[in-house]
Amino acid sequence: MFIDEAKITVKAGGGGHGSIAFRREKFVPRGGPSGGDGGAGGSIYLVADTHENTLLKFRFNHIFRAERGRHGEGSNRQGRSGGDLEIRIPIGTVVYDDDTGELLHDFTEPNEYVLMAKGGRGGHGNAHFASSSNRAPRRAEDGAAGEEKNLRLELKLLADAGLVGYPNAGKSTLISRISAARPKIAEYPFTTLEPQLGVVSLDTDKSFILADIPGLIKGAHLGHGLGIQFLRHIERTRLLLHLVDVSGTNERDPIDEFHAINCELAEHNPDLPKKPKIIVATKMDIADPKKVQKLARWCKKSGLEMLKISSVTGEGLEDLKRAVFEKLSSDILKV
Repeated sequence: MFIDEAKITVKAGGGGHGSIAFRREKFVPRGGPSGGDGGAGGSIYLVADTHENTLLKFRFNHIFRAERGRHGEGSNRQGRSGGDLEIRIPIGTVVYDDDTGELLHDFTEPNEYVLMAKGGRGGHGNAHFASSSNRAPRRAEDGAAGEEKNLRLELKLLADAGLVGYPNAGKSTLISRISAARPKIAEYPFTTLEPQLGVVSLDTDKSFILADIPGLIKGAHLGHGLGIQFLRHIERTRLLLHLVDVSGTNERDPIDEFHAINCELAEHNPDLPKKPKIIVATKMDIADPKKVQKLARWCKKSGLEMLKISSVTGEGLEDLKRAVFEKLSSDILKV
């Protein structure tokens, strides 16, 4: 099961209390204070792990506590510090303070190691307070409490290019033909219920990552269809492949179809429609020539690149792969 949102509570360990003790040894008169300090509490860190790909494990286990520090003891023995706790999360996770909404960190690199809740310091024992004027202090400090935070985790997949378009526009079939991804494919809408990632290879040294985002429909920002819950996954992509169904069985106007999806992207994030894009006319094996011509004229007038493909016959797939790779390699998209 793919889970891309989670809320967790992290509680760092409290520090151990300082000890009040005095030396009681034979032949050592007036031994003095010997209370040791308490140990520091354990801290909590989040670590970006390449082996994690979902937030599913946080669905039922959402409270994480680090070990508290042990109390100080006599004979100036300091308490043991609590062990730190490492929580492993997928690369691409964005972490917010759920109480304030503050962005704490965006994990975009493998093995990023970030402190989220600091453990409390240990309290001083009475040996710490001995002085020339107070040789037998009878006070010690309590350990400080560890930090506690409520965190909201959002996973945004890391992909070079993203597929967008109406349900049944051919996104799942396309990604299954040009990569090793195997999404569910059927003739009814909304067969894809979660984002899919696929690695597309051209040659031994040329490849890119493609994301298939579950289909949008008009009114998705109002919760229609699957809504816009998965659109965060294309925020990181550098290029959009906008699939438009030009088959004779599709009753929608291809240009209206493009504008409807573009409006839904804008409702989620005004910057999404501004991303570089390629218009992909799909299902060319059963295409309506009038729709293809109308879409081609509009793309030329709008200054948009248009490619024609059929995932069933394989028409145009190699050209599409090379066009995407060339755009991703261009200086414009590297910025």
